[in-house]
Amino acid sequence: QLQLVESGGGLVQPGGSLRLSCVASGFSLNTYNMGWFRQVPGKEREGVSCVSSSGRGTIYADSVKGRFTISRDVAKNTVYLQMDSLKPEDTAVYYCAANVLMLGSCLGGGAWGKGTLVTVSS
Repeated sequence: QLQLVESGGGLVQPGGSLRLSCVASGFSLNTYNMGWFRQVPGKEREGVSCVSSSGRGTIYADSVKGRFTISRDVAKNTVYLQMDSLKPEDTAVYYCAANVLMLGSCLGGGAWGKGTLVTVSS
């Protein structure tokens, strides 16, 4: 059974950093493109970053380029999102997704975690 479990969210001051983790089970990271999405209540879900099943391709939303870094550890079957220089507008629930469609941007996935809340505030 495919499962995704996120962790690492929390409260951080503007300019701070957080690292989100997504532990996958039931499949290998080499099988699917993986991604991080975020959503604020009342707004559409946004594709933040995604990485191809080979690990060689990555995509970032313009709003996070140069500040966020996606990576993965195949041995641990875990995908990470390192978030630096955080801004209040980064506040959202962040979701991990598997089987992400990568077409110039991250366009949703076939399986989702339950999300982890990131709050950027002083």
